[in-house]
Amino acid sequence: MFKPARHGEVGGVSLQRSQQQKPLRSHDRFNLCAEMSHKIVNLRVRDVRFPTSLEQHGSDAMHTDPDYSAAYVVLDTDSGLKGFGLTFTLGKGTEIVLCAVKALAGLVIGKSLQEIVSNFRGFYRLLTSDGQMRWLGPEKGVIHLATAAVLNAVWDLWARAEDNLLHRFISEIYITDVLTEEEALDILVKAQEGKKQREDQMLKEGYPAYTTSCAWLGYSDQQLKQLCSDALKSGWTRFKVKVGADLEDDIRRCRLIRKMIGPSSTLMIDANQRWDVAEAISWVSRLAEVKPLWIEEPTSPDDILGHAAISKALAPLGIGVATGEQCHNRVMFKQFLQASALQFVQIDSCRLGSVNENLAVLLMAYKFQVPVCPHAGGVGLCELVQHLILFDYICVSADLRNRMCEYVDHLHEHFTSPVVIQDAHYMPPKDPGYSCEMLEESVNRHEYPEGDIWKQEIKK
Repeated sequence: MFKPARHGEVGGVSLQRSQQQKPLRSHDRFNLCAEMSHKIVNLRVRDVRFPTSLEQHGSDAMHTDPDYSAAYVVLDTDSGLKGFGLTFTLGKGTEIVLCAVKALAGLVIGKSLQEIVSNFRGFYRLLTSDGQMRWLGPEKGVIHLATAAVLNAVWDLWARAEDNLLHRFISEIYITDVLTEEEALDILVKAQEGKKQREDQMLKEGYPAYTTSCAWLGYSDQQLKQLCSDALKSGWTRFKVKVGADLEDDIRRCRLIRKMIGPSSTLMIDANQRWDVAEAISWVSRLAEVKPLWIEEPTSPDDILGHAAISKALAPLGIGVATGEQCHNRVMFKQFLQASALQFVQIDSCRLGSVNENLAVLLMAYKFQVPVCPHAGGVGLCELVQHLILFDYICVSADLRNRMCEYVDHLHEHFTSPVVIQDAHYMPPKDPGYSCEMLEESVNRHEYPEGDIWKQEIKK
């Protein structure tokens, strides 16, 4: 059921099939080129914010009052087909991402979909390596968030043009210097064996998930207990707890949750970058009694050697290090992997440069034999990342050991194709595209600052 993509990219290097060494060109894959070009005639971007801070949804040790938000991009074409994309933010500052998206618009408007996909590597580099705008990054920060939003919309447009699901659509891609083209192809060719069986397995069982919805840092004990109890009744066996504000409170809350979920359930803890290296080691050592599988983002997301030191110190306790949701780009992931600085790779569908760059990381993670457990939640992250994890299992890793994807039960009702969770598993999506189209009514109500929701909040 997976259509074989004829070409793709990862980090900007095209792949060639080893048999006959013939280039795999994306325009061979694009079957509408003669019939319809899908020229992009307009790019719209809107500031969509949800007042999640009112109920402490998403609160952690560093982000105490987040309003889950998105820079929401719509690509209009001359054929009437549209592509939808977004990048995730926490409220204030979303307007800055909008400015960056608008700055990139001139590089997109006027191009046909055929033109883009026939040289996707060139298009990716056009967005990330503009002679003036790359100074704002390069490939990091606000400009890279904007790039992700635009590229997410392009991938959605392409999959819709092919009337296909994105996770079925992507099949062969590019990579960076740590992984040669030949190695990347070998991984993908090797994964062809058993691919149909794995796809059938996903359609039947879904991809394993864990929940973060029960234990935001701002939740009361009563709310925490009720949410844990409800989750257990719904079949959840993997739970993540936010920590990092107060050690004694962390010990108490983690003990409470461990007691509720029992010794056989999986527990993870997440500090959201709160500590320095020595503090992280000391703090997590005190929490070892609750047997966490990993500590997530224990220190600055840029401190690769710091993560390596933490990983080495916690290994005897059986606690791994997970990070990546604020990892700027594939180059940083490469260094994290080379330094053995993480034991769980957490890609983010809106932090890296869309599908292109995330596929590079999936391939590198496979080479280093580090499981991928994506970051999700926020606005639309679950909807997007489900495609990437399905691709990873079916077409790259062929392995579910120590693999799971984050799930947060917020805001899915605002999407036309919301994620479906069944027995604590992501069920494969059914509608064509990248699953990031929002309901127009929701966008209108939550657009900042003119939407009805925000007009009401401002009046308060």
